[in-house]
Amino acid sequence: MPRMNSALRHTPIALAVLLSGAAVAQTQTDASAEPTGGAAERIEITGRHYDNAVGTSDAASQGTIRAELLQSRPALRPGEVLEFVPGVIVTQHSGDGKANQYFLRGFNLDHGTDFATSVAGMPVNMPSHGHGQGYSDLNFLIPELVDRIEYRKGPYFARNGDFSAAGSADIVYRQTLDEPFAALTLGERDYQRLVGGGSTVLGEDLRLLGAVELMHNDGPWTVPEHLRKSNAVLTLSAGTRAAGWSTSLMAYDARWDATDQIPERLIKGGSLDGKPFGRFDSLDPSDGGSTHRTSLSGEWHWRGDGASTELSAYAIDYGLKLYSNFTYALERPQQGDQFSQQDDRSIYGVAVRHAFDHMLAGLPAKTEFGAQLRHDRIRVGLFETEARRITGTTREDRVRETMAGVYGQTTLEWTPWLRSVVGLRADRVHFDVDGLSDDANSGSAKDHLVSPKLSLILGPWAKTEFFVNAGRGFHSNDARGATAAVDPAPGLVAARGYELGARTEWIPGLQSSLALWTLDFDSELVYVGDAGATEANRPSKRRGVEWNNRWAPRPWLLVDADLAWTHARFSDDDPAGDRIPNAVDKVASLAVTARELGPWSASLQWRYLGSGALVEDNSVRSAASLTTNLRIGRKLGARTELTLDVFNLFDRKVNDIEYWYESQLPGESAPVADKHVHPAEPRTLRVTLRTAF
Repeated sequence: MPRMNSALRHTPIALAVLLSGAAVAQTQTDASAEPTGGAAERIEITGRHYDNAVGTSDAASQGTIRAELLQSRPALRPGEVLEFVPGVIVTQHSGDGKANQYFLRGFNLDHGTDFATSVAGMPVNMPSHGHGQGYSDLNFLIPELVDRIEYRKGPYFARNGDFSAAGSADIVYRQTLDEPFAALTLGERDYQRLVGGGSTVLGEDLRLLGAVELMHNDGPWTVPEHLRKSNAVLTLSAGTRAAGWSTSLMAYDARWDATDQIPERLIKGGSLDGKPFGRFDSLDPSDGGSTHRTSLSGEWHWRGDGASTELSAYAIDYGLKLYSNFTYALERPQQGDQFSQQDDRSIYGVAVRHAFDHMLAGLPAKTEFGAQLRHDRIRVGLFETEARRITGTTREDRVRETMAGVYGQTTLEWTPWLRSVVGLRADRVHFDVDGLSDDANSGSAKDHLVSPKLSLILGPWAKTEFFVNAGRGFHSNDARGATAAVDPAPGLVAARGYELGARTEWIPGLQSSLALWTLDFDSELVYVGDAGATEANRPSKRRGVEWNNRWAPRPWLLVDADLAWTHARFSDDDPAGDRIPNAVDKVASLAVTARELGPWSASLQWRYLGSGALVEDNSVRSAASLTTNLRIGRKLGARTELTLDVFNLFDRKVNDIEYWYESQLPGESAPVADKHVHPAEPRTLRVTLRTAF
């Protein structure tokens, strides 16, 4: 039996608590199974996994993923649920308590820049963050609570604002559970996870959902990661899909030690202090961090008589202390180059949306108006540290950032085979920075942007429809750069996107979509490896092709095949070159899922992350990686299931991330330009026992 950490040492007691809660939750009735923001009608062709049939979207690159698919495949980390979005790859370059790396449409999105994510109606991306602009930490996600993921790629949708130029994903939580459950997962390298939840009826029209998660993991690292995570969700709801409300309280806390990226010269036969250096060794055992996120949110909705209204609000308390060392002994040979990025903030937001059906010039139409307001109160700092002890302050600021957006769009049905969506969005941001470490860093700035949107949807003919999409999107820049006294960055950076697409169900059982797209940015945000941050850079231009397929040849069998190719370049003239560092050229995923074969189920997935330039002149490139994940499940009864997950099935030695920059090891006389890599985990086995009550 693996060693149990303090959070899980009393697993039997925790299970007893979950079981007692489940006994109470068994009083739920069939009526409680209808969540306030209930599920849409399911599409037969995709066997309960997708709601992406012809006629359900305004772009070939838009769709919905159902919870049934999320439950059928393994995920090494919570953020990997986004890999169900076609074309998205999720990796990690540090400890598992830190936000993931995201790749989409030729972007190394770093930790979330240009891909807007929300969970249960609350934004996840953090502007003016201590580690990177748009930082998106999904480690507080509980996958068992996800009802669906609604994704959109490209800047064609008026409802989406900051960070959504490459795409967005709204992760919708359930408000009731079909039955209470408890699940215990044990795995290699001291992995333990306990999760459970249930829902009950408190009155004639009042429902309560609760869920708790505890997790510990050491990982394959020579310095154990010792990740300790606790997570809880409590949701109170009432009403129906037509009219109702809900409110949720969430709390998350995590602490970990990290093995950051390491220089390739050490792995290839190098040594440190006279000892061979391995792929999973660390150069600074005190790297790591801690984070927390607590939120209170609520929503109210009404639908009827060809109209609908939604109102939501949230308050979030968030904090991060991150300790990293990417250059080792380059700047401070005696002390070491460890630094700490710290972020402590409160976030407040509100959103309202109203839509109604009407006639326009004698044609059927639907118009939607909306407004969004977000205010961040941030204390953010960068510090020199040694073994997590602050030895100097590089910069510390108090930031106030307010983002307001309004939008409107009208869908007009010109003929039975042609409809248009015309939208307009206006955003305004205000920055106020108080330099705590240097008053010269103080300042204020504001910016605004108007973003038109247009979509044309033609068909269907022979169960095939075609799409033409165009729009402007944007990302905000860090408040500290936008208020700089010398050469300030713009507050909002525009992107222009275009897409031609098609979706077909012409072949029975096969749903296929093709998208040809382009996206131009006025200023690229580029990750700087030796600083651990993103910086505004040169303008860029990307274009690519995506081909996505869902094939259900049998009711029990689903095959997913997603292929994406991207051409990414800086669009200005510079002798350094035109390649965008870490812009991956190709990604692909192939998954075969078999469900309900008697008591058995299984899923096998191949995941490919292509090569990309690491420097502007393309003289150094990252290595491509191919990994395979396997899940096998067997029901042990009507309500109990045993699942085996195998990650990196063939134990391939590949990297999650690669960077190129200068670093200096202890004992080296000068800096060395080198690849710096974070290896993917070796073959990893986890077993889960889940039971419902």
